[in-house]
Amino acid sequence: MSWTTKPSATTKIARRAEPYCTAAMMSRWTSELLPRYATKHAALLPILHDLQHEYRHISYQAMIEVAAFLSIKPADVMDTVTFYEEFSTEPLGKCVIGICQSIACEVCGHKKLQDHVSARLGIKPHETTADGKFTLLALECLGSCDTAPVALFNETLHENLTIANIDALIDEAAKGGGGH
Repeated sequence: MSWTTKPSATTKIARRAEPYCTAAMMSRWTSELLPRYATKHAALLPILHDLQHEYRHISYQAMIEVAAFLSIKPADVMDTVTFYEEFSTEPLGKCVIGICQSIACEVCGHKKLQDHVSARLGIKPHETTADGKFTLLALECLGSCDTAPVALFNETLHENLTIANIDALIDEAAKGGGGH
């Protein structure tokens, strides 16, 4: 097996004029987050959560800005963002559907639900619809094995799912309900 290397030293990072880490955010992080931790680096995860919630992804520009704010290496921020499944470097849809694929959900038919959602929305897991409304994710255990199969619609857990349930949630989200 060989590892393919990327020319990361010469990669151009897309930048927008306004920063992702706004003055208001940095002020709030300084007053509310940093005092909770022994080091600035320890505040990385809550800051990334804040950015993910605000922008529905964490851009490379945002990673560089966070690194500068925390006085750490941009690579440390990127390692964290790409390690955790809940962070995305690409914009997510307005409604993120995360179907659990743990062993309990597998036994209870998660694949049938995932295939149905994939066919209905015309996307595969870890893709977003062209209109930006939906993202489908295949997630590891959501911790609700006794109510499998389960899925998250944005951050709301839905249990004992059937195709009819999931269709109703998609219909609600399509109308702007978000699937909550």
